[in-house]
Amino acid sequence: MAKKLSRDQQRVRRHIRVRTKVSGTPERPRLSVYRSNGNIYAQIIDDVNANTLVATSSLQLKLEKGGNIEAATKVGNEIAKLALDKNIKVVVFDRGGYIYHGRVKALADAAREAGLEF
Repeated sequence: MAKKLSRDQQRVRRHIRVRTKVSGTPERPRLSVYRSNGNIYAQIIDDVNANTLVATSSLQLKLEKGGNIEAATKVGNEIAKLALDKNIKVVVFDRGGYIYHGRVKALADAAREAGLEF
């Protein structure tokens, strides 16, 4: 009988599967999203040089409720602002194995509205 994987193990497998196709380059870095129950994190990564270019989170922004859609929107706006300050305009989006829904979608939409292209 096959061993049942936990929800997090299933997400990690999905993320690994997506990462075989999605990779960040210096010209088009990867916008990676991680969400926990209490917070949401975003970072822009150049995978060729293994370098994090920009990072922010609901913790770093000191949001009282970091695990909701409003917090994800603020993190999306902030990551886009920081990226544009570093002259990064185009990224590839990595949803981290999460469903493109709720907080992940809110972060992506806010980043797009703030000027990032993906």
